[in-house]
Amino acid sequence: MKKTVLYDHHVKLGANMVEYADYLMPIQYSAIKEEHHAVRNDAGIFDVSHMGEIAVLGKDATDFMDMIFTNNIRSMTANQILYGFLLYDTGGVVDDLLVYKYNDEHYFLVVNAANTDKDFAWIKSQAQNFDVEVLNKSPQYSELALQGPKAESMLQSHTDYDLSTLRFFTFDDVTLEGRSFMVSRTGYTGEDGFEIYGDHTDIKALFKTLLISHEALKPCGLGARDTLRFEVALPLYGHEISETITPLEAGYKFAVAFDKPAFIGKDALLKQKEAGLKRRIVGLEILDKGIVREGAEVFKDATKVGVVTTGYLSPSLNKAVALALVDKPHDKRGTELTIGVRKRLLKAKVIKRKLYNK
Repeated sequence: MKKTVLYDHHVKLGANMVEYADYLMPIQYSAIKEEHHAVRNDAGIFDVSHMGEIAVLGKDATDFMDMIFTNNIRSMTANQILYGFLLYDTGGVVDDLLVYKYNDEHYFLVVNAANTDKDFAWIKSQAQNFDVEVLNKSPQYSELALQGPKAESMLQSHTDYDLSTLRFFTFDDVTLEGRSFMVSRTGYTGEDGFEIYGDHTDIKALFKTLLISHEALKPCGLGARDTLRFEVALPLYGHEISETITPLEAGYKFAVAFDKPAFIGKDALLKQKEAGLKRRIVGLEILDKGIVREGAEVFKDATKVGVVTTGYLSPSLNKAVALALVDKPHDKRGTELTIGVRKRLLKAKVIKRKLYNK
């Protein structure tokens, strides 16, 4: 198992460490619910150094990225970030990712930790006819995610940079405590927040400084990161999106630029769009007592019509909810369904996919 530069500090803080994406990562420090509420109400800090970073460089970088990425690369300006997908020809998802644009010849891709090696190999395999260099930069970076309504005020006390000018889905070089970092403002929690990329030593020093400086700042693990993203219907690869679940079925049509002349997977998505979706990701409220988990089967009467992709007792809503891939026409809001849990069938109804709104 790999360890991030913060591993020893996580252990000192009492974190419960688990294997994830070939890394030993903190799943929680205190309780997932407590860490979840800290991010919703104050701020939490996550070690996300396991994420992958891939650079695409060269004179054909924009043309290349336009071909492999679903969203509109040519609309981007310097220091802008776009969310989108890498697709197989089938329309299935290689990965979802954030693309950071430095300039027309330099793009920085942030990919899912478990997919880094696969993504890197896939991207390189598509680059044969382009004048580009594809580099796996992951070993050079550590990363923190500072999330929550107090994230800006906390981080502002460590820099002269006016963070209020750093707009949503943009990034810049920022000096924090005399050290240089690349800071973006995206978030995977439904709250305001920042991603901080830097040298391993600098990230280690900043993590300690932030926790010492702010009593209300709570270290958070992957458990709370998952409950937070789940409540606002942000997809997790292998759950709401995968090789067999397309961006359209997941509800992410906005990240697919059909007006582009071409991108890998476009023909398959167009065919799916024109034929009409046969299934899609929906929200479910569990009406009976019980919690449903990933893989639980969804039924209409005695017929299986779907499968749960993620399920929790929502800390923010204090009720059992789920995301599920459900066949049409049983995806309409208000539709009553049942979910198999062990030897029971729990009643549920279809609700809005975004389960939590502030």
